[in-house]
Amino acid sequence: MDIFEKLKEIIVNYVEVEPEAILPQSRFMEDLGFTSFDFMSMLGEIEEEFDIEVEQQEAAGIRTVQEAVDYLSKLTA
Repeated sequence: MDIFEKLKEIIVNYVEVEPEAILPQSRFMEDLGFTSFDFMSMLGEIEEEFDIEVEQQEAAGIRTVQEAVDYLSKLTA
């Protein structure tokens, strides 16, 4: 399973959105309805799922699902 598909599985645990509605250009806050608390909680799950360490400062700049995928790709490469 690729990172985008895995990320969609994680996202639906935090906000009420259909997986099909999650697009690469979807913005976490504006389009998917994340609060900053939801986002930070999700980052914790991502760290466990991918066995990586997310830099808080880097994470603060992530706005879209694609940016998250790109960031995770870099960390898991």
